Amino acid sequence: MNMNNKTTNPEVDNKEEAVHPGEADNAQEPMSEENLNELLKAVHHNGLVALKMHFKEVEGQLVKLDAYGPVFVFHVKNDAGEVYSCGFFLRELIARFQSGNNPSVWMASFFVDLMKTEGGKALPQPAGSEDEAKAIIDNVLVPKCIAEITEEFAPEQIHAGLAWNEQFGPVFEAGFPAITAGNNVCAIPLHLLYTHLQLNRDPVELLLQGLYNIRKEHGME
Repeated sequence: MNMNNKTTNPEVDNKEEAVHPGEADNAQEPMSEENLNELLKAVHHNGLVALKMHFKEVEGQLVKLDAYGPVFVFHVKNDAGEVYSCGFFLRELIARFQSGNNPSVWMASFFVDLMKTEGGKALPQPAGSEDEAKAIIDNVLVPKCIAEITEEFAPEQIHAGLAWNEQFGPVFEAGFPAITAGNNVCAIPLHLLYTHLQLNRDPVELLLQGLYNIRKEHGME
């Protein structure tokens, strides 16, 4: 299938999703360890306050991922005492809290979706090996992305599958073959999609955002 070489990378546009090792949240000057710790405490507190506006029992923990820095995992109990867990990147929480655009509603929406699954939903167990991680990507992540993207834009023809990007390495690529001029493909690093899956976040949302941006660029929306 002939696709244009130029790609749109939503993970670059979505700066909160593009946290890399050693990257401070203040891009202009490095943040001291003391200031970073204060920032992490404040974000953790704000996250708990935001979720407690919607749920009675909320707990939170901070984990650090090598590739994406600090991640906040919140655990919410429903009325039946079942626990649902979801992770958020530091950058995206800061952006939400600073925007004033209903951050509590935004955070709660992830748990409302998770609670559609009865019995609770903990974070998936981390892969024990590279082979296990590859199996999750091949058997769960990639089929999920292809199926949901195809369904979202049916009956329009969609290009979707794995590709290689010189800057990001393995990526999941999706686009519109019918667009023959300008950007017609978005590509998201496979590792970022996998990380979303491991945080009980829907990785397909990143791809849909990129695809809808492409359609908007071409006046298709």
